[in-house]
Amino acid sequence: MVDQSPRIFLIDGSSYIFRAFFAIPPLSNAAGLPTNAIFGFTNILLKLLRQYQPEYLVVALDAGRETFRNEMFADYKSNRPEAPAELIPQFPYFRKVLHVLNLPLLELPGYEADDIIATLCGRMSGQGCEVVVVSSDKDLMQLVTDGIRLLDSAKDRWIGAEQVKEKFGVAPEQVIEVMGLMGDPVDNIPGVKGIGEKTAIALIQQFQTLENLFDHLAEVEQMNLRGAARVRKLLEEKKGDAFLSRDLATVKRDVPIDMGLESLRARPPDIDKARMLFTELGFINLLKLLENDSNRSSVP
Repeated sequence: MVDQSPRIFLIDGSSYIFRAFFAIPPLSNAAGLPTNAIFGFTNILLKLLRQYQPEYLVVALDAGRETFRNEMFADYKSNRPEAPAELIPQFPYFRKVLHVLNLPLLELPGYEADDIIATLCGRMSGQGCEVVVVSSDKDLMQLVTDGIRLLDSAKDRWIGAEQVKEKFGVAPEQVIEVMGLMGDPVDNIPGVKGIGEKTAIALIQQFQTLENLFDHLAEVEQMNLRGAARVRKLLEEKKGDAFLSRDLATVKRDVPIDMGLESLRARPPDIDKARMLFTELGFINLLKLLENDSNRSSVP
């Protein structure tokens, strides 16, 4: 029998916190604490554990809003409003949920969850692991390789190289080249103002990289692009913005974290602590699911 490569799930916890908050109507426990984001976050985790029964996993969270990218570009993510008032009191509970579920957590000031995930992707795939990045964030599509796939667990959708090409029109490693041109309004990455997604994709399909594009700007006017002369002029004027934007969109792969594969092995939840926390939060149905799953896994 051929030994299977170990499979590790790297969960983008921060993206699911906000996704849950905006997707689920207001909820609160008996004490009046808002709980909709905690409920959605917990439900996503339990569904993942039940469906895939991962042998190894870790949840990555943003440790704060300020990161090294703000030093590169002061306005990075400056367009984002402060966290909604109903979400702020829920923040401590995400870590409490991870604690009672016995799920490894990684967060590091100065870095985003994406950077932690990217670093672990390189490290774990280098150890022969099959890596599953649990996220719906398009920025993480740049990580996809033969041994690394994305899983949008809320939609149960797997994303490999083919799906990345459907979205961006290029290979995963070229996603950052496209984003350097088109920018990303969600993160306030400027890109080249005046160049949209379709034009950015067409340019990278033709020239492959920003370096090659700017080395052959004269050829842009020969392309079958609407307003090709204008596009060339925009590129000439905003070259610096393109390279800055690519740097901002590129995930960091050398975050100083020291965790080996065994430290990320999945462990059974602490049912007694989970019972106390879930009862406090009013998650009676989730508690029943957790207890049932725990009872099934303990049957020899």
